[in-house]
Parts: sequence; structure tokens; C-alpha cells
Amino acid sequence: MSNKPAPTKLSIAVVGAGAWGTTLASLASGNGHDVRLWSRHSPERLEEVIAGTSIVLSAVSMAGVAPVAAQLQHLSIAPEKIFITATKGLDTQTTDTPSQIWQKTFPSNPIVVLSGPNLSKEIQQGLPAATVVASEDIPAAEFVQTAFSSPSFRVYTNPDPIGVELGGTLKNVMAIASGTCDGLHLGTNAKAALLTRGLAEIIRVGTHLGAQAETFYGLSGLGDLLATCNSTLSRNYQVGYQLAQGKPLSEILAHIEGTAEGVNTTSVLIQRAERQGISVPVSYQVYRLLKGEITPQAAVEALMLREIKPE
Repeated sequence: MSNKPAPTKLSIAVVGAGAWGTTLASLASGNGHDVRLWSRHSPERLEEVIAGTSIVLSAVSMAGVAPVAAQLQHLSIAPEKIFITATKGLDTQTTDTPSQIWQKTFPSNPIVVLSGPNLSKEIQQGLPAATVVASEDIPAAEFVQTAFSSPSFRVYTNPDPIGVELGGTLKNVMAIASGTCDGLHLGTNAKAALLTRGLAEIIRVGTHLGAQAETFYGLSGLGDLLATCNSTLSRNYQVGYQLAQGKPLSEILAHIEGTAEGVNTTSVLIQRAERQGISVPVSYQVYRLLKGEITPQAAVEALMLREIKPE
């Protein structure tokens, strides 16, 4: 980690007041920064909230990324203002990642991806955690690192933003599969096999889309996969677990707190994989499960009964 001192008091706008946005706002506030939290229900206008800030952190749901970016596009934004994206998903219209949307909207500004094994409820309890901030603009990533680092929240930098972002995004699909596996009580052996093949699939997709393979063995890849696929705090895990219990998807999503981004991500991923010829057997079975085309038991059988081949 950089040994540079933390910047003096910064003004930071956090856009999105869900569990993750609120948690990140609290971390920044705890470091002594002036934090302005905004949601679509806030009385202030978004342009007023971001005025004079050094950092704009977007923690909105995937569906909100493009509209929020478009809302800011016509403002006079200083080129040194840093945009952080903490959203994990793929755009249903363009299949772009959040950072790609932000970079296209603000081509002159540094874009930093923040992602890692970060279950917000644990961080809110003051439990230790680590995350990754990634950017092609390394000084911007280091600036964000010093702004958010604390004794209980360790922040690492990485030069592969697309890899860090895809690790956090694609693991949500695997979390649905993992929850299904646990919901069916298939045991540790089956789950270990599933997650190992799931990681291989994430790396296959990620490298095809321009990421570095080694990124997926770090905190934002394997680390996030382990956290999300083993915790009942994960919304995506809960989707899979409850599907295995026989609940309909519509009922699960109606009662879940926040957004289970893995549901939409699965659909967009299958579109992109089919278009680009990427093999995604685990994701495909999750897709069929979410569509109601296959039972949880049949989805697992389809994976276990694939042709015998070398690892």
C-alpha cells in the first residue's frame, strides 16, 4: 500500500444511498472528509451536490448508471474530478460495464473502479475488510486509495480496471449457482468443484473482454467470489438458495433487500457470450434456471453430466 499521507479534508459526493453507497459514505466520513450523500429521493439537485467536490462516487444500481451519467454529462465538469464506480453489473442495452459508461460520458476524467470482497453489513459493523481501486490513471487510483484507507478497511491499487470490474460483476452469477448448490444441500465437494469451474469461466470471459488473467486471482476476483458465494448476506446467493427451496423468482426479488444484480448480469452475459462465441456452461445453466426453463436439480445435473474431458 502507498505510504503517502492521506489527503487533507476532501469533498466527496456519493451518488446512491443504498447499503453500499451508505457504507462507502460512512468510511469516507470516518476519515474526516466532507461527504455529501445523494439519492433520487434527495431534495437537492445532483449538480448542486457534486459542485466543488474532488471525487464523485457512483454506487447506484446498474439500471441507474447510464441515466445518472447522462444527467451530469452537460455540466461543466473539471477534468481533474475523479469518478469512482462501485456498481457491479452489465448494461442491458449496450452490455457495457459501469466504468465503460462513465469513461464514454467523461472521456477527459479519471475513472476508478472500486471492487472487492465487501459485504456492506460486515463493514458497517466495523469488521476488517479489503478492497481494490483500479484505474489506467494510477495517480488517481492512489489518490482514492489514501482517501478511503483506514485501519479496518485496507485499499489496494490495480492497473487493470476492466479485470477488477468484471471480477466483481461475474461473480454474482456464480453466487446464484452457489446458493442453489447450498439450497439443495449438495455438500462441500460439489460446491468446491462448482466454484473452481466458475472461476475458470470468469477468467475465460474476462480475458476475452480485455482483462488480465492474474487480476482474477486477487481480491476483486477470487476474493470476492469466496465472500459472495459463501455468505447468506449476499443477495445473489439468496436468490439461488431460495430458488432451490422452490420459491418463484418474482417472489424472491420482491422480498429481497436491494438489487440482486446477478439476475440481469446473467442475461446480458449470455447475450454477449453467444455473440462472441465464449463458452459459459455454468452461467448458461444459471440463465436457464432464472428463466424457469430448468429446475435447480436439473441445472446441477446438467453441469455434473457434461462430457468427460481434461481439466
